[in-house]
Amino acid sequence: MSVSEKINDYLTEAKVYYLCTEDGKQPKCRPMGFHKLENDTVYFGIGTFKDCYKQMVENPLVEIVACKGGGWLRFYGKAVFEKDSKMADAVIAASPMLSKIYNDETGYKFGVFHLEEATAEFRGMMDIQESFKL
Repeated sequence: MSVSEKINDYLTEAKVYYLCTEDGKQPKCRPMGFHKLENDTVYFGIGTFKDCYKQMVENPLVEIVACKGGGWLRFYGKAVFEKDSKMADAVIAASPMLSKIYNDETGYKFGVFHLEEATAEFRGMMDIQESFKL
């Protein structure tokens, strides 16, 4: 199993993860759910009209945190948005909920990103059990 598969499986089992950004000097954290593994890369998505997106454009260093059982995952690095909208279009087409939000009528766009120069730490409550550089 690759590290990306391990991260994706952990996020799937946790169901909800938290995306942490910075707004000026204030940390911001919000619950998220969408992630997709493709070509051994874990992708995430956010509306380009949201403050979160603007914060990531301003400072692309982010952390993603997910908890399950007695452990947790810290996945952090540089958010890189996909320039090609093919993946975002496919995700929206496959999700009735997202297609109600992101469409020509609303004008809202869905931005897909992955992390580069990233570290994934699989942690227990008191220690790092495994750490990987991606």
